[in-house]
Amino acid sequence: MSDLLARLEATIQARKTADPASSWTAKLLAKGPEKCAEKFGEEAVEAIIEAVKNDRAKLASEAADVLYHLMVMLAARDVTLAEVYAVLEQREGTSGIAEKAARPGA
Repeated sequence: MSDLLARLEATIQARKTADPASSWTAKLLAKGPEKCAEKFGEEAVEAIIEAVKNDRAKLASEAADVLYHLMVMLAARDVTLAEVYAVLEQREGTSGIAEKAARPGA
């Protein structure tokens, strides 16, 4: 599965320089990081709604939209999947309660 995310990340990166008239990703990125974040938030809410409704097929579809828009938002701020994976690896095996308690300001 990570190969799929890597391919998607590469496609999103390539779209940064594409004509916004030819690509939804390019159009979204051209609107700036704030718009990318807004769109991610909208998709996350849609996924939440489908989770509450318990519609597995629609939830899977909305979750795919969430992952895509998360990756676009990350690309808009030049954050790579490798950086996200590094944080996840640091947290692996640590209790969520302990991890949150260790955060600055916790």
